[in-house]
Amino acid sequence: MLKKGNKLYSILTGTCPKCHEESMYLDKNPYNLTNIFKMYDRCSRCDTKYKIEPSFFYGAMYVSYAVGIAFAVAAFVISYLFLGTSLRYTFVAIVGTLILFLPIIIRTSRNIWINIFVKYDSKATDVQPE
Repeated sequence: MLKKGNKLYSILTGTCPKCHEESMYLDKNPYNLTNIFKMYDRCSRCDTKYKIEPSFFYGAMYVSYAVGIAFAVAAFVISYLFLGTSLRYTFVAIVGTLILFLPIIIRTSRNIWINIFVKYDSKATDVQPE
């Protein structure tokens, strides 16, 4: 289903957007909150620089807004429409969902943001940095 070469593969796995071989993050677990933002500077396989410019990932904040809205809408649909809870409990479900999934929203937003600017290159895995 998800194969290397597909943007969705890189976004969901957090791998290098250019070669799809190595994780961009020092700690793959997004729930280790002390390391949630810690990334390698470059990919050890293809030498892709992850922080293209200073403050590059500030743009991911705009993406995180959209991803957060998607999670909130999903929580609303499940809570209010499928489970039939009151609006008060639906609101609590939305807030709880956003808090619970915040680390995943942050990481996914960063992955989407860098994948907008860096394209997959099947030949990138053949290049080894010196």
